[in-house]
Amino acid sequence: MLRYPLKNKANFGNEVLKSMDRLHFGTAGVPLSSPEQSSAAGIGRVRELGLGCMELEFVNGVRMSEKTAVTVAGKAREAGIKLSAHGPYWINLNSKEPEKVTASRARILQAAMIASLCGAGSVVFHAAFFHDDPAEKVLARVVDNLLLVRQELESANITVTLRPETTGKPSQFGSIEEVIEVSRQVEGVLPCIDFSHLHARSAGAFNTYDEFCAVLRQMEQGLGRESLEDVHFHVSGIAYGLKGEKKHLVLGEADFNYRALLQAFKDFGVRGLAICESPNVETDALILQEYYDSL
Repeated sequence: MLRYPLKNKANFGNEVLKSMDRLHFGTAGVPLSSPEQSSAAGIGRVRELGLGCMELEFVNGVRMSEKTAVTVAGKAREAGIKLSAHGPYWINLNSKEPEKVTASRARILQAAMIASLCGAGSVVFHAAFFHDDPAEKVLARVVDNLLLVRQELESANITVTLRPETTGKPSQFGSIEEVIEVSRQVEGVLPCIDFSHLHARSAGAFNTYDEFCAVLRQMEQGLGRESLEDVHFHVSGIAYGLKGEKKHLVLGEADFNYRALLQAFKDFGVRGLAICESPNVETDALILQEYYDSL
């Protein structure tokens, strides 16, 4: 049974949704060529490069003050750059230790609050590990904890979309089916689809045009057409083995079929953000954008 009515999904964060006029390409974090490694300087460099978005990286903790966040928001508005944020890595909503679950919720909340002040529309995070628990039990725990997070955010009038990410290892919660189901059950939640992670966790599948289309079709069927009009995607080269993800690679060193992926994006008319996580972030982000625009 759904915890929230799906009919309200399209109304959540509708100001962000209205502004998604196309698929925007950008970097995971500050571009390497930025004159300073600050969020404000990174936004300026993204604009100079002709990219459209940037993901703020809170992966090692939220270390941005409220004052700085307001400055970042102003810089992004002035530059016309759309922002999202990636929450801390240290999140596990299925920990065996209750205090770690509580701390995980707090980290998501803190990331969402600062992201909101920055003007970011979404906060991405890796939700949980299985720890040999049944998948259904882990799904229920993730849903219950995100319901608590959403209640606190709604009390604070914060409408940032929470985005559990598809993950790169089968030991992690985060298949395409799982992130869609969480999004179905919790209002204010939509997936972050990391297509390179899907490729890695399957040890080489999810690498053809038909497979990419199948993922987009799953989103549309599970969450409605509006879910394809406010996407948050991750794309990069990736190294993997039988146990899944090893490390991110530049596109030119990997077997990931990004051209077929971009063709699927174009054919489905997706809108939102496509964030490049390659080690050479802006170089590959520009490759992705230029190829997509050529289609």
